[in-house]
Amino acid sequence: MWIISSLKAAKTPTNIALGNFDGVHLGHQRVMAQILPGQTAKLANEQAQPVEDGLHEGLNEGLNEQGKVPVTTVVTFSPHPQEYFSGVSKRLLTPVEEKSELLTKLGIAQLVMLPFDQAIAQLSPEAFVEQVLIQGLQAKRISVGSDFRFGQGRCGDADGLQAIAASYGVPVVQVPLMYEKGDRISSSRIREALQTGRLSEATQLLGRPYTLTGKVIKGQQIGRTIGFPTANLQLPTKKYLPRTGVYSVRVFGVKAEGQSLTSEPPLQRVPLKGVMNIGTRPTVEGQSLSVEVHIMDWRGDLYDQLLTVSLAEFIRPEQKFESLESLKAQIAEDCRAARRLHT
Repeated sequence: MWIISSLKAAKTPTNIALGNFDGVHLGHQRVMAQILPGQTAKLANEQAQPVEDGLHEGLNEGLNEQGKVPVTTVVTFSPHPQEYFSGVSKRLLTPVEEKSELLTKLGIAQLVMLPFDQAIAQLSPEAFVEQVLIQGLQAKRISVGSDFRFGQGRCGDADGLQAIAASYGVPVVQVPLMYEKGDRISSSRIREALQTGRLSEATQLLGRPYTLTGKVIKGQQIGRTIGFPTANLQLPTKKYLPRTGVYSVRVFGVKAEGQSLTSEPPLQRVPLKGVMNIGTRPTVEGQSLSVEVHIMDWRGDLYDQLLTVSLAEFIRPEQKFESLESLKAQIAEDCRAARRLHT
C-alpha cells in the first residue's frame, strides 16, 4: 500500500473513500465498497459481511484522457480532527499500521493521511473540494457516509459535497448509515462495547474480532516463577485498549523454535490459545498498565517477536490477591475457563 501525507506524492487519478474510518468497521467497509471495482466490502475473513452487488455500478466510468485507471484511495486525517480541536490525544481502534493492513485486505491501493492543521481546518467546503480532491488528487469518484461533515466549522455535509463535486463532473455516492439490532454501527459504539466487555458485539460491528498487535518485551518475569510465563506486549502508543481484566484470546505470529524472526511467513499458522491480562498487576504492586499474554500448552522464547492477539471472550475484571499462591490458583482457573470458551 502507498501511504502518504503529501498531495504531491499521490498517485492519480483517484477514486476516493473519504472519512476518518477509525476501526474500519462494517459501515466503513460499505463506504469503501463504492470505489472497489468488481469486489465486495469484506475483509479476508469469514465474519465480514458482503455488500450488495449493485453498489459497484459505474466504477469503470471516469477514466482520464490517457485512459489511466483511477487508484483506489482512502483519504483520512491525522491527527483525528477531535484530537486537534480538543488538544487531548485520542486513542485509535486502528492505528496507521493496523489500518493500512486492513485496507490492503479490502483492496485499497493508497492511503492519504492529510495533516489536519489550522490551514486545512479553515478551508471552506468549496476550497477543500477544489484544492484537495480535484487539483491535488484528481478525483474521478468520491464515496462518503451520509453523515459526513467537512470544511471550516464542519459547515459542509454530504449533500454539499455532492453539489460542489458535480460542478467538476465528479460523482459523489452517499452511503446510508448501517445499523445492527436497531442501533447505528459506529466507532464510538465499538469503544463502548470494548469498555464493558461485550466482545461479541464489538466483533459483530467490526466484522472481525478486535486485535492487539505488539512486540514482546521483557517484563517483571513473575509469571514464570509461578508456572504461567507471559509475553509482555509493547503496543502502539495510540492503540485503544478495552477494559482492564482477563480475556480468552487467540495468538497469531508465534515463530517456530529456531526460526528467524525475519523469516516469512510464520511457520505457526494455526492460532494458539491463551489468556491475556490488561491491567496494573495490583497483586505484585504494579504501577503502569501492561498487556500480558500466557499461551497455553506452549513453551519457548518469544522476546522481540511481533504477536497479534485476537480477543475472544472477557473472563473477569482485574483484581488484587492476597498472595502469589492465590494469584496462581486464579490463573489456573482462568486457563480452564479459556479452554471451555475455546471449545
